[in-house]
Formats: sequence, structure tokens, C-alpha cells
Amino acid sequence: MAKFYSSLTEIKSKLQSGEVTVAKLVTGYLEQISTYAHLNAFNEVFADEAAAQAKQVDARLKQGTAGRLAGMVIAIKDNICYEGHKVSASSKILSNFTSIFSSTIVKRLLAEDAVIIGRCNCDEFAMGAANENSYYGAVRNFADNNRVSGGSSGGSAVAVQANMCHAAIGTDTGGSVRQPASFCGMIGFKPTYGRISRHGIIAYASSFDQVGPITRSVEDAALLYEIMAGADDYDSTLSRKAVNAAPVVADPSKKRIAYLQEAVSSRGVDNDVKTAMVNTIDKLRAEGHTVEPISFEYLDYLVPTYYILATAEASSNLARYDGVHYGYRSPEATDLQSTYKRSRSEGFGKEVKRRIMLGTFVLSAGYYDAYYAKAQKVRRLIRTKTEEILNQYDFLLVPTAPEPAFEIGKGETDPVRSYLADIFTVQASLAGVPAISLPVGNNSKGLPLGLQLLAKHFAEQELFNFAEYFLKL
Repeated sequence: MAKFYSSLTEIKSKLQSGEVTVAKLVTGYLEQISTYAHLNAFNEVFADEAAAQAKQVDARLKQGTAGRLAGMVIAIKDNICYEGHKVSASSKILSNFTSIFSSTIVKRLLAEDAVIIGRCNCDEFAMGAANENSYYGAVRNFADNNRVSGGSSGGSAVAVQANMCHAAIGTDTGGSVRQPASFCGMIGFKPTYGRISRHGIIAYASSFDQVGPITRSVEDAALLYEIMAGADDYDSTLSRKAVNAAPVVADPSKKRIAYLQEAVSSRGVDNDVKTAMVNTIDKLRAEGHTVEPISFEYLDYLVPTYYILATAEASSNLARYDGVHYGYRSPEATDLQSTYKRSRSEGFGKEVKRRIMLGTFVLSAGYYDAYYAKAQKVRRLIRTKTEEILNQYDFLLVPTAPEPAFEIGKGETDPVRSYLADIFTVQASLAGVPAISLPVGNNSKGLPLGLQLLAKHFAEQELFNFAEYFLKL
């Protein structure tokens, strides 16, 4: 079994002493992937290529020319383009598509000598909160194989959880990095919107999609963020602000922290999650921090607003998969209309079709103003209110999810349950602020629990420093 390493710093120490090599690390992770193949975390493993990359990195380490990520073996979500490799977004409609270019983040990771070991399973086109909507089947939680991994970056979270790689890259639209990280006991980070390039990321909802790392340590999350972040000529939505490159240092200074009072009083929140919140609040107060309850007046509008806007953008983004340009084309098609209808009907899964139809509806004549335009106005109210809170407080503390990982199959019978799993994650997405999910132990059944910290726009460094301190409480 591959040894667990808590951080890249620890790995580099072992590499320097000669105790391990990058090639040995890759071999150990490949053994783990084989042993736990039943978890279904990977859609494809780049075994030979990763082994070859590892040897090259070992050679550069000996020469003293290796990059900052030398020794880090990572996996990427199957909606991130990597030149010469398949990328399917876990959908039948792209099941045999090979990317002709690499995303900006892949280029930046490889330039710093990260080794990419494979592409991870995810909800189809990143649509889901359980990783049950994949064409390749559900991803199983390492802590309990009968429970979901969370989604949509469930494969990425389980790959780190089961020690199949050191870290993984996912994408977060409404919580798709943070929620699976919580379900799997990992750290999941979503940056400020416009911090990391979306070039080469298969789009779901363009005004929400953000790349984020899933790791075992805050310092690794910060390092991956720093390397991936920054201006990119291929993504005009990116900020030109300089990326803070300071090392992570635990910040024990006294903070003002708000917490959502509904998170400890609502009947819709699991008792173990409430207990984790209360215990954390007590610890923070005992350390001298000011921790005060707030009520977020738009809480009931978060999920509806998010799903109106996200599905509207999805219906537009997924129009390109028509059986004509690329991807799956139905063998039963006889003319242009049947090519569109059959290819999309056969190529998309049930949840993707549901969201395309919802998005098309809210954008249609007669309903645009009633739904889409109104949701945009509510989004502005949510953003403004969130900014007001974060101007009064240093951080906002909320659960990552209202419950721990649920049993596989429950989301299938009740789609609304799956949508409501995003109740605490979509606020950061709608407001565009950075957020990090941190593990806070397990419940009585051994299922991981996570809490979330939100910070002001571009306050990633402050968030990392406090998160490092938070984990030591």
C-alpha cells in the first residue's frame, strides 16, 4: 500500500533524503488505483505515461532543475483538457473525444513538474452532487463503499481519500469541489471567481465554473492555487490582480467570525453537522475570537437562484454537442433533424437532459423576465448582502453540506434532495467569493464531516492562513 504523505513538503523531505523517488511514488499510487478500482474513481489511468514522467522528474531533481511541484502526483477531473488525451466530462456524447490542446492549468502544472496520473470520474458535465450521474457509473466513498462520494468532483475527492494520488484538481460550479471534499474528509478550495483560467475546461455554467484543488493539507491547496492562478490571454474574465505568493502561516490572531444561525437550528440540517458547528464555535470562542450568529435573509432563494442561472447557462453551453461538430453521432440518424434529436437524446444522460430543458424553459420567450432576469437581480442582492457580512466580519462559517455522505441511490429517487445538498455551497458561488471546506472529524458511523469558511474577494491568503490555524484547534 502506498504511504500517506500529509503534504508535498513531507514528500520533498523524503526525496531529498533518498528514501523515495518520484518513480516509486507513482508505482505506489498505481497499486492503490488497482486495489481500489471498485471505487470507480478513475475513468482512465495514464500508467505508462506517469511512470515516464516520474523518471524525467527524478532526473531533474538530481540536476537541481526540477519545478516547484516535483514529487506531487495529481489526478485531473475528466472535464479538463489535456492534449492527446481523452476528455469526456463523463458523458457518452464525448466518450471517444481526444483533446487537441491542453488547458491553461494543465500547462502550468506540468511546467512545475507535477505528474498527472489519470482523469477522474465525475457527474456528467459536472451536473450533480453525488457523482451518480456519470456515464461510467457512480463513484463510491472510501469511508463507506455504499455511500456517495459527493459531486460533481467525486472521483477527484476519492482519488485523494483512498491515496490513489497525492492531490487532485476538480471544478467547482455550485460546490463541486467543496462538497465531495467534505464527504471524503479532505480539503477542498474554491477561489474568487476570475482567479484561475477556465481555458480548456469543458463548460457547464460559465459565470460560476472555477477550478479548485482537493488536498490533504492547506499548504498544498495554497501552492496549487498559486501555480494555477493568474492572468491568461485565453480567459478574459480573469482578474489582473497579482497573486499573493506568501507561504501559509497559521494565523492565531483574534478574528471576527459570523456563522449562519440556521445551520444550528434548521430541521433540514443533520444533527451531527449541527454538533460539529456548535463544537467549532465553542472552540473559536474559547480561543478569544468573536463568533456571532447572523441570519441570511436570502437563504431560501440561494438554491432556486443558482439552478435557474446555472441551467440557463448549461442549455447554451451544451448546444454545441449536436452530433455534427464532434462527439457522439447516432448511427440511426437519417437527416439533419434526426441527427440533432437522436444524437442528443442518446448521448446525454437523464440529469443533463433535465437541466438543459429547465435552462431552455427559463430562457424562452414569455418566461425570460419572470425567471432568468429576476434570478440575475436576486444574484446581485445575494452578492451585495454577502459582501456586507464579510465587510463586518473576517470570515463566514457555514457547514459544507447539510448532511454527511448519503447512501448511493437516494439522489436518484429524489432529484430535489440532490439539489438541496448545495444549500450551503452555492452562496460563495453566487457571490464569487473564495471558500474552503475543512474536515472536522467523523460522525458515529465513521463518515467524514466538513465545515466551510468564506472570505472577502481576493482574500485567499488570509483564508489559507486562518484555515491552517483552524485545523489545529
